[in-house]
Amino acid sequence: MSRNIYDDPEFFAGYAQLPRSQQGLAAAPEWPSLQAMLPDLNGLNVLDLGCGYGWFCRSARQQGASQVLGIDLSRRMLDRAEAMTDDPGIIYRLDDLADLSLPERTFDVAYSSLALHYLPDLAPLLNTVQQALKPGGWLVFSTEHPIYTCPTDHRWLTDDQGTRYWALHRYQDEGQRTSDWLAPGVVKYHRTLATILNAVMAAGFTLRHVDEWGPSAEQMASDSSLIEEAERPMFVLVSAQI
Repeated sequence: MSRNIYDDPEFFAGYAQLPRSQQGLAAAPEWPSLQAMLPDLNGLNVLDLGCGYGWFCRSARQQGASQVLGIDLSRRMLDRAEAMTDDPGIIYRLDDLADLSLPERTFDVAYSSLALHYLPDLAPLLNTVQQALKPGGWLVFSTEHPIYTCPTDHRWLTDDQGTRYWALHRYQDEGQRTSDWLAPGVVKYHRTLATILNAVMAAGFTLRHVDEWGPSAEQMASDSSLIEEAERPMFVLVSAQI
């Protein structure tokens, strides 16, 4: 079973204070770019992998999705999602993305936001999702960008002139990274951009769009904290189709 940091009380308390936890998709600056990569959800059967509080599940229903299945490994996250949801068209399920079973040719869209970097191996999940999608079905996901995940010390550095920069090292050295983010000992997995994209294609998907996300000029103008995010890609967004 995957390690579930989200049920750690210290981590969950910190996560609950994040803007995207409190305000949902509206507080996720990458959401407009990710949303643009999704097909029209009206009448579709949607799968959310790592659904967290269920913000996307509820949004999908508001966009006309016929049914939504949200899956997460964290009981705390699902308890919050269920408390925030009053919709029989949404089902939440406690399960491990690393060892997932899904009915074949059932879903039109599989979506995942910032969950795949917790998996030591992408292939089992991608193969399962490919088999669960109907012909022509979509996989749309975000994950932490390899430039963000590769350093062992996740912080900005400052040179002698006072310029802040993001150090790039151990990029080709794929594997586990441990950091103190919201709580000590948070484990994620670094893999190169080529490894991520090749895994998607090896599972039988055709890539449709890849976005090494950065904030827009409008976003930086309205939120100065995003200016720093233009210095290196924090997320990579991918859409693919079978």
